[in-house]
Amino acid sequence: MRTSLRTVRLRLSEPLRISRSVTTARDAVRLSIEHQGLHGHGETVTSVYYGLDTAAVLHWLDRCGRALARFPDPETALAVLSGRVSGEPAGAGGPAVPGTPPAVTAAVESALLDLVGKRAGTPVHRLLGTAVAPVAATARTIGITAPGRAADLAVRLAEAGFTVIKLKAGSTDPEDDVARVRAVRAAVPHVRVLLDPNGGWSAAAAPALLGRFAALGVEAVEQPVAPGDTEALARLAAHSPLPVVADEDAVGIEDARRLAGRVHGINVKLAKCGGVSAALRIAGLIAGSGTALMLGCLTASSLGIAPAVHLVDRARWTDLDGHLLLAHDPWAGIGGNDGTVRASIYPGLGVRPRTPFDAPRSHVMADGVVRGSRHEGEARP
Repeated sequence: MRTSLRTVRLRLSEPLRISRSVTTARDAVRLSIEHQGLHGHGETVTSVYYGLDTAAVLHWLDRCGRALARFPDPETALAVLSGRVSGEPAGAGGPAVPGTPPAVTAAVESALLDLVGKRAGTPVHRLLGTAVAPVAATARTIGITAPGRAADLAVRLAEAGFTVIKLKAGSTDPEDDVARVRAVRAAVPHVRVLLDPNGGWSAAAAPALLGRFAALGVEAVEQPVAPGDTEALARLAAHSPLPVVADEDAVGIEDARRLAGRVHGINVKLAKCGGVSAALRIAGLIAGSGTALMLGCLTASSLGIAPAVHLVDRARWTDLDGHLLLAHDPWAGIGGNDGTVRASIYPGLGVRPRTPFDAPRSHVMADGVVRGSRHEGEARP
């Protein structure tokens, strides 16, 4: 097997402000694996929070590419990486070399799944045991912004077909968060609302805030308080009048094991936990515990989001809108612009490079206007 890497700059259609940062763009590095004339693709995006810059991503993907060259075929490499055969999935004999960051492991597994699916003529969800292509309503994120503007954006999104909206929270003054939610609830009362402070509330203020947002009809809150104290998060969830979903406090399977049955949900991101196989292990661990699965993502192209879309039938909440935040998505194939993401029925991940005529029917621009388009400018996450 031969591998190649390509870096593209993903720019957001507008800056995304959360409690700890503002994002305008990030790099995406594509890993392509070629074997007997077919190609599989995966993507890792840079992340300040996870300590991955472009140089680090390229370094680790290059090391994994050299490890992949030792395998006779992608099926064998995927079996080792996913732990379906004896050996060390992340060890010296595996395609992900020791120390590989989870986001890079996820991209390697994605490229292998894509290639194995293409070789078998089978979409990834069937490789994972799901016969019918999964479909789900996805949340669409609105960053920290003025209440009136958030309400205007929510109206435009609802008109485009979105039934779930996620509002970022964690303003310096919590009353700003309350005003934003109140404005959106008044503007689109039929839409489900999720809230995500990204750990931005104090432990002292969180219980009262959860009560106020429950009264406003918020469906669930992600990571209300700063990560690092899972016991405090569990205690908060135990007395919360609405579901509390762990995100920054739930990175891998050991975190999920500590939190299973103690929070209402766990936000699983493939780039955070290490890929599809790791996500499935977490889903199996929390099944029946009273803790539901949420599927989330980083800002990424359709290529980076696609593996998770093949899992949405397993999730209570789907938040796979990273590709929808871009000024231009270089890949197509999972939909989402009408509020629904769909796993492809085509072999592999089912995504393809976007052409000038593949632009979405409509796109919610930074000014809140939904505009139709046949061509989009350059971009990335």
